[in-house]
Amino acid sequence: MSSDVTLLVNPTAGRGRAAGAAQPAGSALREAGFTVRAVVGEDAPDALRRAHAAVAEGTGALVAVGGDGMVSLALQAVAGTATPLGIVAVGTGNDFARACGLPVRDPLAGARVVAASLKAGEGRAVDLGRCGSDWFGGVLASGFDSRVNDRGNRMRWPRGRLRYDAAMLAELAALRTFPFRIRFDDGPWQELAATLVAVGNGPDYGGGMRMCAGARLDDGLFNVTVVGECSRSTLVRVFPRVYRGTHLDHPAVTVHRAVRVALDAPGVTAYADGEPLGPLPLTAECVPGAVRVLGARLPEPAAG
Repeated sequence: MSSDVTLLVNPTAGRGRAAGAAQPAGSALREAGFTVRAVVGEDAPDALRRAHAAVAEGTGALVAVGGDGMVSLALQAVAGTATPLGIVAVGTGNDFARACGLPVRDPLAGARVVAASLKAGEGRAVDLGRCGSDWFGGVLASGFDSRVNDRGNRMRWPRGRLRYDAAMLAELAALRTFPFRIRFDDGPWQELAATLVAVGNGPDYGGGMRMCAGARLDDGLFNVTVVGECSRSTLVRVFPRVYRGTHLDHPAVTVHRAVRVALDAPGVTAYADGEPLGPLPLTAECVPGAVRVLGARLPEPAAG
């Protein structure tokens, strides 16, 4: 493996934490004997172009320094290749890093985990979701939650998880169900009214919301959470349970497992890992072992 490592840095992630994290992360990798090159794109497309170039040139690893947005961008460059992904998680949500059992908001610890894994020639192959040419590691959101994403992206205040909560409260005023058409694998199309449909490769989105609690990154399957018709008062009452994953017990919620999920609903835009994928219809496929994550430590499967 090449001793060259590429740091992909988002200077705005975590209120600027990524810019400050790049230096100690780079120092830890250099101390471990690696040659480090930092890449800071002028914007997301430029950063992605540079990441693709680094992978094509044979970098020993692409290390995302930032939050879920930067990890999502890095996945587009390394998915389906032999280049491993390192993560120094210093963003606001860090859902994918948390699902991989990696240090969060500790750049030195994160970089040391990457360095140790590289030196040992280790790394854990994990699944990714794919929609056309787009890859995602966590959750694909559609319906109420994607509308919350839309609104949250337009908001400048508050910051962090509170912005998502504020966007959700604002969207409650326009709460409605959507006429979804859903197909799991080769089964029949199902038509149903749903508040949201979340397709989980991993369990969390939105900075610790366990919408697809139980989803694993190494089982080759999505966990699909469907929230049916529910009132504003029900949604407000059940919402706090999402952070514990206990919302899945509610009668309005059903969970399905599938390799492929086809979704269609008028006027609904899908988001994955917090990034817009585009309007439905779309089909998501779980691709086993699509990326090797340095230092990943996944939890043991639940008994039974």
